[in-house]
Amino acid sequence: MYPRIVGYFSFTDPIGTWTKDGFKSNFDRNVYTIAFPFGMNIIKSDHFGVSFEISPSIRTEKHIAKVNTVVFHPGAMFRFKHGFTFISRVAFETNGRFGVTPVFNQVVVRGKNVNFFASVPVPVRFGNDQPTSIGTGLQLGVSF
Repeated sequence: MYPRIVGYFSFTDPIGTWTKDGFKSNFDRNVYTIAFPFGMNIIKSDHFGVSFEISPSIRTEKHIAKVNTVVFHPGAMFRFKHGFTFISRVAFETNGRFGVTPVFNQVVVRGKNVNFFASVPVPVRFGNDQPTSIGTGLQLGVSF
């Protein structure tokens, strides 16, 4: 029955980012970042929905951990067969960057009241006097 509201919580482990200066891995240096996206999906039909996400990131550098940025991440969900969803998100970061984040999402375990999913986000960012960047990561989460 539609519309239906679904909540979710997840974590994202960024793999790396490419800029004009080359590739930077999230695992190369003594710096590590992890994000904790959570949100709400309003599912309008078997094929379409709208998603509202907030994603705080924690960065650890030189043994000091702090919230690095928070991303407001709304987007449109295009739902396909077998639990696959493509989400086209826009991104507004508290550090002054902005952009888009295409997300490839797959339900990997379907339960009665919860689903477990895996996603590959591909953030593209601009602004704040920094070079344009494109990254990727692995997101794992639970929807309920």
